[in-house]
Amino acid sequence: MKILITGGSGFIGQALCASLAQDGHVPLVVSRSPERAAKQLPETAVVRSAVMDFVDEAPEAVVNLAGEPIAEGRWTAAKKKALLDSRLEATRAVVELCRQASPAPQVLVSASAVGYYGDQGAREVTEGTSPHDEFAHQLCRQWEAAAEPAVEAGVRVARMRIGLVLDAGGGMLTKTTPMFKLGLGGKLGSGKQYMPWIHRADMVRIIRFLIERDDLDGAFNASAPKPVTNAEFTRSLGRALNRPAVLPAPAVALKLAFGEMSRLLLTGVRMVPQRLEQAGFEFRFRELDAALADIFRR
Repeated sequence: MKILITGGSGFIGQALCASLAQDGHVPLVVSRSPERAAKQLPETAVVRSAVMDFVDEAPEAVVNLAGEPIAEGRWTAAKKKALLDSRLEATRAVVELCRQASPAPQVLVSASAVGYYGDQGAREVTEGTSPHDEFAHQLCRQWEAAAEPAVEAGVRVARMRIGLVLDAGGGMLTKTTPMFKLGLGGKLGSGKQYMPWIHRADMVRIIRFLIERDDLDGAFNASAPKPVTNAEFTRSLGRALNRPAVLPAPAVALKLAFGEMSRLLLTGVRMVPQRLEQAGFEFRFRELDAALADIFRR
């Protein structure tokens, strides 16, 4: 298959491209820096600078992963606009490709995030849970809505509400591991907030599962079946690195440092992948300790 991927040179995208290429598929990757991206991707990947550059390739599937990182810096008005614009522009571009390509892609697998639900406290959250209205929810709601017009072109649309993706070489572990290795890690605020997480290998498998299963559409929670609290995550990471994790970051300090963005660190969602498991998806990494052991062993 020819599979168009926006954000293909990112943390999830690189692993997805490698997996697809290994099985003989052709990744068609959109990147603002094609030459640099090509060096990070399999030799069989085709890299171009715009989605519509691939309209004549008639990709059979589209995976939309593009978007500015949400957990970097304060959420100023300009930052919020950049976060929203980057997601909507990429998503609208792939929808336009779906309209113009002949034949149209069979499926669009489009990223969203756990932020769709907003702060949910300790209650279990499935795809049917009502969201808490805050910026993260508004961002994800508009992001998801931008993908839906592809349905009018006859394209099946699956939306992934992605948790914290774990692996070496990127993601949140790249930011947190150095502090923990120095013995300076600890819980954030109370530590009671839930962290839905997923091993990058399972994230790639979910994307491929949604591409291959032509009976699946709508929203899917993309996180491991056993979310943990921040305090539990901290202890597990400390064990994996054989380091103490006893230096908490007070909530007030995080709020002062990051402003509204600190909500990502101090509030949580006990998200579970109900629809994926009902569809028969089997996670390789259900437990955080096993996921971290695999990552740091490699």
